[in-house]
Amino acid sequence: MTSKAGNTILLVEDDHAIATVMMAALEDEGFAIEHCVSMRERDQWLQRQRFDVMLTDVMLEDGDGLASMDAVRTIAPDMPVIVLSAQNTLDTAVRASDSDVFEYFPKPFDLDEVVQAVQQACGARGGHDTSNALCLPEDDGMPLVGRSPAMQGVYRMITRVLRNDLTVLVTGESGTGKELVAEAVHQLGSRRSGPFVAVNTAAIPSDLIESELFGHEKGAFTGAIAQAIGKFEQANGGTLFLDEIGDMPAEAQTRLLRALQSGRIRRVGGRQEISVDVRIVAATNKDLVPMIAAGTFREDLYYRLNVVPIHLPPLRERREDIGVLSQHFLAQAADDGLPRRQLTTDAIHGLETRNWRGNVRELRNVVYRLALMARDDLIDAGHLHDILGDEALAPGGSEEQRDGGIGQALGQWLHDHSPASGTVYAQALAAFEKPLIEHALGETSGNQLRAAKLLGINRNTLRKRIGELRIEPERFSRSA
Repeated sequence: MTSKAGNTILLVEDDHAIATVMMAALEDEGFAIEHCVSMRERDQWLQRQRFDVMLTDVMLEDGDGLASMDAVRTIAPDMPVIVLSAQNTLDTAVRASDSDVFEYFPKPFDLDEVVQAVQQACGARGGHDTSNALCLPEDDGMPLVGRSPAMQGVYRMITRVLRNDLTVLVTGESGTGKELVAEAVHQLGSRRSGPFVAVNTAAIPSDLIESELFGHEKGAFTGAIAQAIGKFEQANGGTLFLDEIGDMPAEAQTRLLRALQSGRIRRVGGRQEISVDVRIVAATNKDLVPMIAAGTFREDLYYRLNVVPIHLPPLRERREDIGVLSQHFLAQAADDGLPRRQLTTDAIHGLETRNWRGNVRELRNVVYRLALMARDDLIDAGHLHDILGDEALAPGGSEEQRDGGIGQALGQWLHDHSPASGTVYAQALAAFEKPLIEHALGETSGNQLRAAKLLGINRNTLRKRIGELRIEPERFSRSA
């Protein structure tokens, strides 16, 4: 059986409906198709016939198609392989990359894209080299969770940068998990044996950023009592994660650009240039393009950083992931010593319809609060309302409602008091710390251990502040 294009495809797919559609689409393009449903039949076909491309599902009726890829390479070492999978996790995407497949498509996939990939693979036969195949770390608990189409694009982009040192720019709203992407790029890539150094560039004063990034020599400036190694040198041989890059001061952008262009740095007060070998992953929650137009971000630095862009979608664009994320965080909470809980279908639906302005970070905090404060092991929709109150709003809630009580109160306080520059933090903390601790004690019936966990602080720190602020925790105790 030959095609007018002269290309023969082996399709390994045990879902007959999917197989029928794919065969029809490929035959329309002139390909000849042989179809089988198991690894055993696959190996028999490969032993008796040469194929130009193989398309294979991961989970077949007799096992894991990816796990047996070595057997395929032994029989047909130069045959391009395209993987199709309903196991839509970062783990699967990385395993596909580890097997050096030509392309990976999560289900449901775009049929036209698959056909186009087959056509490209037919022209690329012989280009497979598994000598640089990546292996997952022994602790392969993936930090990124979700099977939505939006997250599949993120996973595929991550796998494409694992075997190279191209600079990556991760964009997305606050709380979407940008640092987790940076960690995945490092931990799953060729630099995983080297250091991973993260630095929040927006948190460093402009007069100290050069010292923080590049280090300084003893006596370089007042207070430099000893030599200090900067972040670039600390990350040598590994990955340097530059978070909040959009907030970096203009002068620091110039210094950073020079280091990226030359691969060399000079400590403050030093005379010798030092070569550094680092992979750069930068992240921002800002849109840098209008900042370039406004003159607040360097265009040449943007193009130096934006070699491989990875955009993390906000939670509102991947609501189908909220259920699995919530279960994941409940398991984490149990590992952290909180009661082991489960969510009902109604509770998951309630979480799916909430506003998540803080994205995945906010969801995690809410799930931990539910795990802490629910009175039953099974959390239902009633628990959501009892514990979260008016926070459990539908997406149509007003902007004022979505701000939340504490945020709205803080904004009103700042408006009313207008504290002087340099005193905002201290005055706001003094005004809100006591009622915040009292709120936590009220929510936990005066239990200081639970209140400390709710606040995210050490129990001893909470006890100290209770004494200093003259709070009487016993007045919050009440019968369960």
